[in-house]
Amino acid sequence: MVRAAVLPAIGAPLEITGIELPEPGPGRVRVRLAAAGVCHSDLSLSNGTMRVPVPAVLGHEGAGTVVAVGEGVTHVAPGDGVVLNWAPSCGSCHHCGLGEVWLCADALTGASSVHAITEDGTELHPGLNVAAFAEETVVAANCVLPVPDGVPLTDAALLGCAVLTGYGAIHHSARVREGESVVVFGVGGVGLATLQSARIAGAGTIIAVDVSPEKEALARQAGATEFVVASETTAKEVRKLTGGQGADVAVECVGRAATIRTAWDSTRRGGRTTVVGIGGKDQQVTFNALEIFHWGRTLSGCVYGNSNPAEDLPVLAGHIRAGRLDLGALVTDRIALEGIPAAFENMIAGKGGRALVVF
Repeated sequence: MVRAAVLPAIGAPLEITGIELPEPGPGRVRVRLAAAGVCHSDLSLSNGTMRVPVPAVLGHEGAGTVVAVGEGVTHVAPGDGVVLNWAPSCGSCHHCGLGEVWLCADALTGASSVHAITEDGTELHPGLNVAAFAEETVVAANCVLPVPDGVPLTDAALLGCAVLTGYGAIHHSARVREGESVVVFGVGGVGLATLQSARIAGAGTIIAVDVSPEKEALARQAGATEFVVASETTAKEVRKLTGGQGADVAVECVGRAATIRTAWDSTRRGGRTTVVGIGGKDQQVTFNALEIFHWGRTLSGCVYGNSNPAEDLPVLAGHIRAGRLDLGALVTDRIALEGIPAAFENMIAGKGGRALVVF
């Protein structure tokens, strides 16, 4: 038995309880978690914004040590440090064939499987495939990637979502060029990773926007050259900070209709707006036909940073070893499993960066 944070039903409080995991069968890997990040997507799963089968063990951003492997697993072995990959690509669907592995049609099929059982025999599902809110987990072999050399195992958990998403938003989706101006909406874990990535890309003016003035120090440490407290005049303030034109690139990390609209309004004519935040179906964003023509802007969604984890992790490791990417700077709270509900409340209140469950 291992301890885990279980979501018994949509909208219900998490329960910290013992669960029984199976031994890893063919093509499976058992991992002892070192750390797991608390992501906004976990909150979205718990409140029903995103749907998964329940009851479930949540948590999708994690890293740990391989305990055992099943038959046929050769790319990792017991004792290896690994990053969990919650959206593994199948390699054979239409999108994988196009090289768009982040859009794999089969990436989340594992979420409907039976992952573990509770002490009373209740069957549990694995949230977003990897069930990282637990002392140990058993996952498909393509859900683990070796931790690159020189990356501390605990910090490596952040590579599994926040950093891949933020880095990919800048380098793969928006394709920020040296000297361009960037505005980032939302200074949580993903927003902080996005700011660091904009700095790595050589962006000129880097503006952070958040509802909380207390996040200015975090934002500037991550690379922001300017900080704006979100208000009805945010777009006007961004234009003022960018020579009256608007930012070349806006990255929205919140997932709210009003914020997406403001990000669009903050972008210059011909600029690019990338939406990373995951909003609900009730969040409707509207544009009129004339403005779409006149402004010539590009609005795009961004899934998992449009990243290929197998290719991007070594690149990110190079930035970490060179001191350009500071994983520890994304973390504002190190907690136990019991601290996840409070981390959710802080997220709702707009407090802090990434909370990291350390085992």
